Amino acid sequence: MFYNGSIPIKSDPGANLYQAYMALDNKTLQLRELLGRISLFKDCEPHILDEIVYSLEDQTFSEGDVIFSKGDQLQALYIIERGKVKAHDEDYLFAEFGPYEFFGEYSLIDDSIRSATVTALEPTQVVILSKENFDRLMERNIQVSRAIMETLISRLRNCNVLEEELSQKSQDLKHEKEELEKEREELEKLNATKDKFFSLIAHDLKNPFNTIIGLSELVLQRFDSYSSKRIKEFIRQIYNYSTHTYTLLDNMLQWARSQTKQIHVHPDTIDLYPLIRDNINLLQNKADEKNIRLETDIQQEANQVFADENMIGTVIRNLISNAIKFTSEQGWVIIRSKKSDPEHVEISVVDNGIGIPKDKLNMIFDLDAGYSTQGTRAEKGTGLGLLLCKEFVHMNRGEIWVESEQGQGSAFYVRLPVHSNLQEQNGTS
Repeated sequence: MFYNGSIPIKSDPGANLYQAYMALDNKTLQLRELLGRISLFKDCEPHILDEIVYSLEDQTFSEGDVIFSKGDQLQALYIIERGKVKAHDEDYLFAEFGPYEFFGEYSLIDDSIRSATVTALEPTQVVILSKENFDRLMERNIQVSRAIMETLISRLRNCNVLEEELSQKSQDLKHEKEELEKEREELEKLNATKDKFFSLIAHDLKNPFNTIIGLSELVLQRFDSYSSKRIKEFIRQIYNYSTHTYTLLDNMLQWARSQTKQIHVHPDTIDLYPLIRDNINLLQNKADEKNIRLETDIQQEANQVFADENMIGTVIRNLISNAIKFTSEQGWVIIRSKKSDPEHVEISVVDNGIGIPKDKLNMIFDLDAGYSTQGTRAEKGTGLGLLLCKEFVHMNRGEIWVESEQGQGSAFYVRLPVHSNLQEQNGTS
């Protein structure tokens, strides 16, 4: 039914003309009231509203009826008198509209196809303003044009704000996804590390303890039958295995703590000379057993770094211990320090031992590679000490690397910041 100024007269000869006029007038009033509550037309004068009323088509839909489908070229504005509809793309819901709300307004100024389907959620009555009638209204009255354009601009602004919010939420979700992915990778790595760690414990702690127990049992049961020289040799082996096992256990525990973030860096200015000297004294007996000469060359201008003393002590101790392990009888190990540049000190532990094969150099700091070899006296190792060195050096904003040639010895280098450099970076005083 169109409200175009004509009077709808039924074909029934008995129709009452007055009732027809009254029905039309009541409907006109209802529609005028409806339009007055719609933002598109709320500022229009009454005679303008009447013009719009006469351009509307009335249509009723049952629950589940499709008003228009996605892809339709139908160009019209829909205003809901009663009922409720939803705009959707299959099961995805864009919006719902109820009485005194409208939809489809963009099609009045845009020839694009419908971007969504609209379906009645309950019995619904709408009035429809076609693009053809809209264009006629636009030509006759600027007020209608201005009212509709202002509403469209306002909606576009709201859409832009919503788009910005959605864009920000998308960025936040992307960031959260990246963080979750990073955490997942770290958990997988930690889980693999845990498996490797338990494997090391099972293998590298069990064997030394079995040897210690076996040697102790021999001494206990046959003490009277062994010479003092043989007993002393057993005791030396027990001592060596015990020392090795203790060092291994200490490295394992510290490394495990570093992997679970339970170790915190407490940097301060530390003097390298007493730190290196104390660790040499701790390992001197091991060096004496193999007649290995331990020497130092600590330059005066390179005897201080800004780092965690316990961590760097552990690094130096492991590097010296490894150098002794892989150096033959009557060899030498030299611990040096020098300024590599104004901002850093370089510590090196150099030996003339058996060296490292070229194809193994990239494995020694990698737990997954599982690289380990025996010392010159068949001393066992797991490579865990070097992993711990790498962790601790990096936690102190340093670098560690190795240069070696098989049969010619090895040189391990640790580069650490001096006091002023790390103090500025950390804001520490």
